[in-house]
Amino acid sequence: MLYDLISKTRSFRRFVEDEPIAMETLRYLVDLARLGGSARNLQPLKYVLVNTPALKAKIFPHLGWAGYLKEWTGPQEGERPAAYIVCLLDTRLSKEADCDLGIATQNLLLGAAEKGLGGCRIASLAPGLRDVFDLDDHLQVLQVIALGRPAETVFLNEQGPGEDIKYWRDTDQIHHVPKRPLQEIIAGEHD
Repeated sequence: MLYDLISKTRSFRRFVEDEPIAMETLRYLVDLARLGGSARNLQPLKYVLVNTPALKAKIFPHLGWAGYLKEWTGPQEGERPAAYIVCLLDTRLSKEADCDLGIATQNLLLGAAEKGLGGCRIASLAPGLRDVFDLDDHLQVLQVIALGRPAETVFLNEQGPGEDIKYWRDTDQIHHVPKRPLQEIIAGEHD
């Protein structure tokens, strides 16, 4: 069951835009993020929850969508996220939160998958994104999580010898994500 949940927690980049996500659901996902571990238990992450069309439209142009898909500029209208969760670092509490951010966003995305939603972590952010929000100076934008019901299929492929690890889309627009074989990532076993 956990294996299945993790396997279907992929980076989705196309969504059913007109199916809103309730603020209660966004709060639930952030609560899952909050419950994860935190280095030195500092808990320096904060979140902005967005599900209104006007604010979503202001956020969208500031996001970079898929580094390996050079020709693709991101989801078209109707395929854009139904909501965003903006992850912030409270620099009064810590100057970095890389470990915390990974734990928090994985919990959040697992919760989204549990609810039939998909998401994508986006760290390619234009500097002007900060101006979209009325943030205090001590809050730094780290990442944006795009959320919605997936409008695409993501398929995991076992990487073959000599094959590239870059994700790609086939002619049917199925998104393929190569994964290194298990035996390749185990550096040793001591039984």
